[in-house]
Amino acid sequence: MSLLRQPGGKFILLDAYAPDRQDRDELLALTDGGALIEAVLNVHPFHTIHCQYIQELLPHARLIGTRRHHQQQPDLPWDADLVEDEATQQQFSNILDFSIPCGVDFISGDESVHVGSVIVRHRDSGIVHVDDTLMIIDLPSLVQKIVPGPKLRFHPKLADGLEKRSGAADDFIRWAENLGRDWADSSIVCAAHSGIMHCDGQSFADAIASALDHASATLDGHRKTYG
Repeated sequence: MSLLRQPGGKFILLDAYAPDRQDRDELLALTDGGALIEAVLNVHPFHTIHCQYIQELLPHARLIGTRRHHQQQPDLPWDADLVEDEATQQQFSNILDFSIPCGVDFISGDESVHVGSVIVRHRDSGIVHVDDTLMIIDLPSLVQKIVPGPKLRFHPKLADGLEKRSGAADDFIRWAENLGRDWADSSIVCAAHSGIMHCDGQSFADAIASALDHASATLDGHRKTYG
C-alpha cells in the first residue's frame, strides 16, 4: 500500500491493506484521522482480501477497483469508475502515470495467474508501484558480491498469463520496452509481496531490459507455439 500526497494536501491510497497498529496509527496521523484520504485505487484484480477493511477504516473515500473487485465483493460501495479504464486514470493524471501490460490477460481465467495489473508511477518522485506484474528478487548476500543488488523480474507465471494468440509475446515485449523508455528516470520500484528496489547504478530501462532477457525463453516458447 502506498500513500500519495496530492497538491493541496489531500491524499490517495494505492491498494488496500490491513496494516498493523503502529502503521495504521501513523497513516491516520498523517491524514487527519483518514479524513484527508480522498480515494483508494485498487490496481490488481486479484488483490481483494483487505478491501473491506480499508472501506470500513475510510468510509468517506472513493473505493475504486477493477471489474473483478466489483464481481468478488459486490456488497462494498464501489465507485462506478474502474481503475483499468483510461477515463478513470485521467482523473489522476496530474500526478500519476498508468500502464497496463499488453499481450497478457488482465484478468486470467486461472486465479493463480496474477500477471496482469495496473502499474502506477508517481511522476514527481519517480516511484513505481506495482502488484505482481513486476517482482523484485532479492539475491542472497553472497551472490550480491558478484551480482550486486536486487533484480527486477516479471511474474513467474508469465507463460500462463500471455494471451493464447499470435503476436502476444511481441506485444508484451514492445509494451515492456516502451515502459522502460517512458519511465526511464524512475528512482524506486515498490513491488507487492517482494520488496523495494532503488534504481542505483542501473536505470529503470536497464532493469526492464534485464527482466525481458531473463524471460526470453518463456517469450520464445510462446512465439513458437502461437506465432
